[in-house]
Amino acid sequence: MTQASPELLDLSQCANEPIRTPGSIQPHGFMLTLSPELRVLQASANLAHWTGVPASEALGQPLAYAIGDAAARLLPELQAGKLASRPAYLGTVTVAAGGHFDVLGHAWDGLLIVEFEGTERAGAADFRHLYPLIGDFLLNVSQSASITALSELAARHVRAVTGYGRVMVYQFDTDGHGRVVAESKEDGYESYLGQHFPASDIPAQARALYTLSPIRVIHDANYVPASLVPDTNPVSGARNDLSFAALRSVSPVHLQYMRNMGTLASMSVSLIVKGKLWGLISCHNAMPCPVPVEKRTVCEQLGQILALCIESREDASELNFRLEVRRIMVEMLGHLTKGADFLENMSGVFPELLRFARAGGVAIVVDERVLTFGDTPDEPAIRALTDWLAVHGHSAEVFHTDHLMSLYPAAIGMVRNASGLLALPISRIHKHYLLWFRPEVVQTIEWAGNPNDKRADPDAPTQLTPRLSFQAWRETIHGRSLPWHSAEIELTVEFRTALLGIALERAEQMAELAEELGRANKELEAFSYSVSHDLRAPLRHIVGFSDLLIESAGAEDPERRQRFLKNIKESARLAGKLVDDLLSFSQMGRAALRPTKVDMNDLVSACIDKLGMEMQGRNVEWHIEPLPAIRADPTFLHLAVFNLLSNAVKFTAQRDPAVITITSEDLGNETVFHVADNGAGFNMEYVHKLFGVFQRLHRMEDFQGTGIGLANVRRIVERHNGRVWAESRQGEGATFSFSIPNHPTH
Repeated sequence: MTQASPELLDLSQCANEPIRTPGSIQPHGFMLTLSPELRVLQASANLAHWTGVPASEALGQPLAYAIGDAAARLLPELQAGKLASRPAYLGTVTVAAGGHFDVLGHAWDGLLIVEFEGTERAGAADFRHLYPLIGDFLLNVSQSASITALSELAARHVRAVTGYGRVMVYQFDTDGHGRVVAESKEDGYESYLGQHFPASDIPAQARALYTLSPIRVIHDANYVPASLVPDTNPVSGARNDLSFAALRSVSPVHLQYMRNMGTLASMSVSLIVKGKLWGLISCHNAMPCPVPVEKRTVCEQLGQILALCIESREDASELNFRLEVRRIMVEMLGHLTKGADFLENMSGVFPELLRFARAGGVAIVVDERVLTFGDTPDEPAIRALTDWLAVHGHSAEVFHTDHLMSLYPAAIGMVRNASGLLALPISRIHKHYLLWFRPEVVQTIEWAGNPNDKRADPDAPTQLTPRLSFQAWRETIHGRSLPWHSAEIELTVEFRTALLGIALERAEQMAELAEELGRANKELEAFSYSVSHDLRAPLRHIVGFSDLLIESAGAEDPERRQRFLKNIKESARLAGKLVDDLLSFSQMGRAALRPTKVDMNDLVSACIDKLGMEMQGRNVEWHIEPLPAIRADPTFLHLAVFNLLSNAVKFTAQRDPAVITITSEDLGNETVFHVADNGAGFNMEYVHKLFGVFQRLHRMEDFQGTGIGLANVRRIVERHNGRVWAESRQGEGATFSFSIPNHPTH
């Protein structure tokens, strides 16, 4: 038995191993790489063992030199130019030395890669039993069968086909950890059903390869790899990419992992659901166990059918869940539109609010009032929580977490009833929130070995851990709630839009009675054309693409219909954004200021953190001078600064690097802040339009936006008795400046 030397096995480097370019193969067969003229460019070092021809002598020779008359059987398949990136079975041949081989071929990495797997039969692989096995599986698949039941059925079939001692169906979670959801095993094999395996067991690059290549077989974990001669691809000059090769050698760390587990043969079949790796069918055997090509094909087909069944069940479950949540939302909105008092209306649907978010408690925070229902933290704790949400920039978007105390340390005192939080801002100006709380759910997870024990004792015979032991290890997790479902989060965003629409309607009703009705009407007249134009465009898109979708209902072109649906969704999102921004601008003129001391360094830092998603993949250099503290309304000012920084990020999209500089100066009676960038800039002839509502100086195709941001900046600054201005040279960047009085009058 050959085992890798402990000092050569560094588990910390496992995630970085060149698993796609190992430079060698498993020795239960041999490999040749061929030129388009079918001359041997590379051969595995064990060629002489199988054919009697040394690898070095075969280089540059025709295929027949290496395998004799068997080449004539393969030439038609190889010369046809039909080989794809996935290996195809080319037939079974007998070489001059007398061995029988199943031959697989694929075109990849600039080469024709031909693999010869040793087999005891002289005849071709018989795929006839493939259909009865798959047919039997399909007969047992009913519409009512759960994912677990389907997985158990697949595990039994795969074990029957392969003869392996244990077959598991293994599902990945969002963190890459795996859980065994089904198992079929012989007596004497340890059961892992229901146990979890840490993500480090199958690193991210291995999961990526499983997504790309659907099946991987290791016949004997004690094999001695056969290297390729020469060791680099003659076409690329680099090590060969063997991602799709059936004989590809695997990591020595993984081989030791198998030996530690008492497994000498393994096979993994990928379960790909909606283009992502959902899980694996993982097969183990205590002794070496070859799996010929026809049996692998059966298992791969079963894996594909199981993945389709999983996708179908998950889609149905997701649809039913969304329909129920939407039904509750529609029911609530029906009640909220009836009365004049918004807060009273909200408190009247408290039971529905709990059901909507599957929460234990709900709270509404509006000005000085806090209303609660169900099991919630006390009022001071809720007020402190909303202060934290506002300071950290969570006053304009839905915030959610199933582990609140990891983000908000003060929540350690609220673990019992508020381990999870879903926060919905119901005003873009004030700290008005709708809060859902979920209680702690203490979880006990059974791991197949301690996932935190990454190192063996220094005196142990091997450096490899954590899999020196696979004994069940239980971990109890505190401080977490049930996770928020993606549908709950998405429909909460939709609910917010509906609430803002109701609030906008109420604001318009109140405006009719306000003293500033005349000023409001003049302002509405000034931008009514722009509003109607901007809103009409996405609505026209929705109507147009809906007509196209109806017309294509009978056509078999799902990609086209998906494109129509995507355009409808994007247009609806733009219309909603326009309404949100219009509401924000409308509220800006009426809401009372609540000035306090504001640390501008913290405020700018929070805005930049919030811009993180917009800057992904971008090279943005921030140059920020130390900024003074001023007296202003922190919520208003946060919105103004965020709009300026968001503009700077947006209009530097074509710069690498984008350079954004934030400075300040004290002019005695006022403090001036400057935000400069090296972006697209604008023509100063139109600077008078810059801070108008729905005004844009660039095409929508070049830079997305609704034209409200700078109008909000001007209104916020002017409400503070400050001023705002901009300077630019087109194509050379812009500088936006605003001032805040050092001695505010209110």
